[in-house]
Amino acid sequence: MPTTMTLPEQLVRTRRFTLGRPEQFTVTPDGATLLFVRTRTGGDPVGCLWALDLAEGAERLLCDPAELLGGAQEKLSEAERVRRERSRQGGSGIVGYTTDRAVTLVVFALSGELWTVAPASGAARRLPAEAPVVDPRPDPTGRRIAYRSGDTLRVIEADGTGDRPVAVPDGPEVSFGRPEHVAAESMHRQRGYWWAPDGEHLLVARVDESQVALWYLADPAQPATPPRALRYPPVGTANAEVSLWLTALDGTRTEVRWDRAAFEYLTAAGWDGHGPFAAVQSRDQRTVRTLAIDPVTGATTVLAEQHDPCWVQLVVGLPARTAAGRLLGSADLDGTRHLTAAGEPVTAPGVQLRQVLAVDGETVLFTASEEPTEVQLWSWDPEHGARRLTDRPGVHDGTHRAGTLVTTARSLDLPVPATRVHRPGAAPVEITSVAERPVLEPRVELLTVGPRELRAQLLLPSWHRPGDAPLPVLLDPYAGPAMQRVQNDRSWGVLLSQWFAEQGFAVLVADGAGVPGRGPRWEREVHGDTVGPALDDQVAALHGTAALRPGLLDLGRVGIRGWSFGGTLAAAAVLRRPDVFHAAVSGAPVVDQRLYDTHWRERFLGHPAEHPERYDACSLLPDAPKLSRPLLLVHGLADDNVWAANTLRLSAELLAAGRPHEVLPLTGATHSALSAPLLDHQVEFLRRHLGVTAR
Repeated sequence: MPTTMTLPEQLVRTRRFTLGRPEQFTVTPDGATLLFVRTRTGGDPVGCLWALDLAEGAERLLCDPAELLGGAQEKLSEAERVRRERSRQGGSGIVGYTTDRAVTLVVFALSGELWTVAPASGAARRLPAEAPVVDPRPDPTGRRIAYRSGDTLRVIEADGTGDRPVAVPDGPEVSFGRPEHVAAESMHRQRGYWWAPDGEHLLVARVDESQVALWYLADPAQPATPPRALRYPPVGTANAEVSLWLTALDGTRTEVRWDRAAFEYLTAAGWDGHGPFAAVQSRDQRTVRTLAIDPVTGATTVLAEQHDPCWVQLVVGLPARTAAGRLLGSADLDGTRHLTAAGEPVTAPGVQLRQVLAVDGETVLFTASEEPTEVQLWSWDPEHGARRLTDRPGVHDGTHRAGTLVTTARSLDLPVPATRVHRPGAAPVEITSVAERPVLEPRVELLTVGPRELRAQLLLPSWHRPGDAPLPVLLDPYAGPAMQRVQNDRSWGVLLSQWFAEQGFAVLVADGAGVPGRGPRWEREVHGDTVGPALDDQVAALHGTAALRPGLLDLGRVGIRGWSFGGTLAAAAVLRRPDVFHAAVSGAPVVDQRLYDTHWRERFLGHPAEHPERYDACSLLPDAPKLSRPLLLVHGLADDNVWAANTLRLSAELLAAGRPHEVLPLTGATHSALSAPLLDHQVEFLRRHLGVTAR
């Protein structure tokens, strides 16, 4: 790594410090071997597949894509690029893999082709599948592999013979086995088909987008290139029509029957030893039903039903069933999100369920929080009840199987995440990380601020000393329902906030209303208004921090920057509270709530035909004539999550009102745009308008 590299350059080089970290762990049924993906170095973007012998502690390289491709560069199809973008998978090479139940067969897609590897021998093989191959998955017995190619779901034998389609589109806008846009973006459902345990049938989603609005994504820098047409469902419009089909290997299929008019969202599905199942949700998101599916007739029966007057929160990993058939779910009771088994809460009040990670036999591994800035690993089984497995402060993740537990710990005092494997009667085995260490150290203080006990991080320049002049302030929030920023975790976001601090700011990151981690009541504070309560909490965090640290913050020079929802907050801050905020950088903001998708936006604001006043109140367009502070708008022109039309419409309203502002369009950039020059430009803008001298 070059010694003169800046943090922004390092963030780009390391893909936000994800390269070199071991990820995607699979434990063999005997608990003796662990498979995982890791690049060779912290600057190498190519993921390799590794095996770790847990008794010996020895790593073995199973697959290096460079060797498999003969040194050629991986080529991605458009479908694979979009899939990786939506599933937040960076890098190249092996970015994901799946195995059969016995972990004797590993399957992955590489450069649009289908590959298998036998973990025991390391022998890799390319199968003659129909390219481009997307989302390949072996059946649990390891005899066959299903995959998507275009809009068709296909199956090939594990020995490379018998490749055939099993679900072929029966309409021009129909696909099989693919998650539709809102499933991938808003429901955490990245799959569109599921194998039966015996490998003889599949449960397959059919997606018909013929009624979904057609939007166009153009590249203004390439006027000779036609716009790319995308099916996108803005609020109040038609969703994709999603149905489920029990599909045999010869292509015959039976429809799964439920009231799709009343429950149009398919939020989850699966097929375990007790049969196929699905979870479906009403359009208003106030009701979710878990359905058992008859594997022969497709008839459904209701296993469980949840209601909420605002919305039913979907929990990643649920619903699920134990080996004995206990249905696992969640329940929001008296301010706590509980894990439930057979309909009964099994976690204590105040323990906020986050995610179910794995179910092995009767044991459930999940994450939960007692303190919002901490995420701990927990397990539950009928014999021992709920038990906390980790005690180190920080944020934890993991998986388990056959008594073997894999844990990954992240905290502010750990330079890189620490991953260990724990087995009964054996010393923990650490999995090597080759991720680069950041070029700067965060100087961060975790705070609890004000009467609402807002959680915040205060970051100061490394060179600042007690008694120095008050520092100009930069708020650096996300502060929306999709993500929690303030945690005991040395995330790339914390490091970036520290870099901004080094430029001469006291940086404040605060989580407020609607942010995950503090329970269902807190999350639902933004029901009907996603902007107002969040902005109020940013102001409260600023003033509360100034009261806690008197003489440190210069409240006469306050800036704010943010991206996505954080960008919305940044623009709202200077438009609605110019008495507090003096300059803003707004990246990829949603300024017109009608320009976002159905499932995410209607969750909080309802249907626009029923609640137009909510959409009007959250729109920033009517606020344009109020602008009296410097505002920089930044947007990627290839963003198909938050469309650039948001920034362009706000700029047009500002221009019509005669309000000076700056716009920085990013040619070819998506919603995850990041570059060193972009960050340098933001610093220059903030320094210029807040009177900060470069050091």
